[in-house]
Amino acid sequence: GTDYKSPHGIPLDLLDRMLIISTQPYTAREIRKILDIRAEEEDVEMTEEAKELLTKIGTESTLRYAIHLITVANLVALKRKAQEVEVQDIRKVYSLFVDVKRSTQFLIEYQQEFMFSEVGEATEEHAKDAPMPQA
Repeated sequence: GTDYKSPHGIPLDLLDRMLIISTQPYTAREIRKILDIRAEEEDVEMTEEAKELLTKIGTESTLRYAIHLITVANLVALKRKAQEVEVQDIRKVYSLFVDVKRSTQFLIEYQQEFMFSEVGEATEEHAKDAPMPQA
């Protein structure tokens, strides 16, 4: 052991060799360009409104989630025999596949109904002492 203290718990000689790279979140314009490139790579034709909606989803949720919706929305459009993805296709897949924020919100809302819910254990301390039912 040592009494030596260093910032972030990283030895100073290693910290001196590190490079700090500042990052910024993507702008809506950059997200739109990335989505356009991805749609082109996957040979997906989209209406302007659908691209705008995907851009909005990408800014409010994550770019990864928006990119994943491109392929699935294309499958929905192909199923209805359309040549390009429209807003209704994006809305359909948005309702079918949840992003991290909506998934977390769902878990918070319905945590009482899950089998091993940890909420409410303080009020049910006496239940811990009860024997486990046998099958």
